[in-house]
Amino acid sequence: QVQLVESGGDLVQAGGSLRLSCAASGSIFSINAMGWYRRAPGKQRELVATITGGRTNYADSVKGRFTISRDNAKNTVYLQMNSLKPEDTAVYYCNVGITTRTYVTMDYWGKGTLVTVSS
Repeated sequence: QVQLVESGGDLVQAGGSLRLSCAASGSIFSINAMGWYRRAPGKQRELVATITGGRTNYADSVKGRFTISRDNAKNTVYLQMNSLKPEDTAVYYCNVGITTRTYVTMDYWGKGTLVTVSS
């Protein structure tokens, strides 16, 4: 079975940094796109960043502050978050496109990790 394990969420002060990680394991043939989404209080879920191969994409609100990366050997995607703002407070979810060993491709979602940024 495919599993995603997220970690790294915490309570930090504005201007601080956090690194989120999301590790995929199980019956994996290959991993395609990987990304991070977030849901802030009172708002809908939004895309934060994605990485496909060497290509990355970021929401305008996090450009220059967040960096998405991946370690293919570990089937892990990271989100380095610097210069955090209170507006970044949200539950962050990883999303991974996985092709299983039975050649079925689908998206998998993490359960979320909470990031709280105080002013």
